[in-house]
Amino acid sequence: MKLHLDSTRCQGYGLCQEPAPELIDLDEWGYAAVVADPAPGDDEDAARAAAEACPNSALRLAR
Repeated sequence: MKLHLDSTRCQGYGLCQEPAPELIDLDEWGYAAVVADPAPGDDEDAARAAAEACPNSALRLAR
């Protein structure tokens, strides 16, 4: 799986990082950057939770 970020949709709320801190970094203004692809298992669940936490649907998982 890959975690994709549409940076044009990110509004810097930072809600995505809480469930997946090992996959997502935030810059000083709260904008997200994907730093790793999720591994099967726990990381994949965290990535899914991060995508669901984004109020602007800026994150998505793809196979």
